Amino acid sequence: MINTNIKGHDLSFDTTASLFSPQQIDKGTHAMLEKINFSPDDKILDLGCGYGVVGIVAAKHMASVFMCDKDKVAVEYAAKNAAKNGITGVSITQSNAYENIHEAGFTIIASNPPYHADFSVPKLFIEKGFNRLAIGGKFYMVTKRKGWYKNKFIAVFGGVRIHEVDEYFVFEAEKRSNSYANSYANSRANSKRKPLKD
Repeated sequence: MINTNIKGHDLSFDTTASLFSPQQIDKGTHAMLEKINFSPDDKILDLGCGYGVVGIVAAKHMASVFMCDKDKVAVEYAAKNAAKNGITGVSITQSNAYENIHEAGFTIIASNPPYHADFSVPKLFIEKGFNRLAIGGKFYMVTKRKGWYKNKFIAVFGGVRIHEVDEYFVFEAEKRSNSYANSYANSRANSKRKPLKD
């Protein structure tokens, strides 16, 4: 069990060894949460929710929250931890990225993807996430790598703010139109480029 305080809320999380960061809340997640300001008017997607940290913190701020993970065990623990922390009314779905997410118009999508692997997962998250955001909605993503992510967010959103927190990069991109900044073809081409040297 992990006991912690995030954004003024005392929280407890049950975890298991098969899930990401089972001993403590990942520092990247803490870094990302430091840069997100939740409000009761938000509609939030915790994409790749793991055992539920981001979504549960958002729900404590009275936001409308949707959480998903492709891992059945993660979804089970996210639901267990929501109940453990007195959270009701959140939607927690087993889904490979957006496959089983039927909602759109999110004001915030937040994700801590597996940045040690190839770029296929964050590429999908960013490109398809753009379409699920409301105008003015923001996509937050935390990684330890910079170049490829910066290029991808600019290609899709037209710009990105990059916050450096405790050796992590927190990307914050706002949707300002219903079209990618570059054409889809250009976006796909950009995603295939080798990442820049950080």
